[in-house]
Amino acid sequence: QVQLVESGGGLVQAGGSLRLSCAASGRTFSNYQMGWFRQAPGKEREYVAHISRSGLTTYYADSVKGRFTISRDNDKNTVFLQMTSLKFEDTAVYYCAATPTLGITTTPKDYNYWGQGTQVTVSS
Repeated sequence: QVQLVESGGGLVQAGGSLRLSCAASGRTFSNYQMGWFRQAPGKEREYVAHISRSGLTTYYADSVKGRFTISRDNDKNTVFLQMTSLKFEDTAVYYCAATPTLGITTTPKDYNYWGQGTQVTVSS
């Protein structure tokens, strides 16, 4: 089992920045690719970004490319999502997730473990 706990969400004005963190415990963190997803009210869970086990390779949804940066610290068992130039439409609950699968993992079904989520609200 992998336990994931997100933090760092909050209320921010459009154009602002937030940094989300996700602390992992349980199994060996560096054995898992890590992803971030988000879900707005009434919408399906949406892929945001994911990062390889080493942290050397990252992938982003087109909607956040150039504004969000995913990173990880394997010594601290933590994955981050730096969000800049936030828009109203970025408002959602943000979830981190872990998967032992390698490569392209951009759908929720690719992931085995999930955090409880952290709310990000962007005011326009």
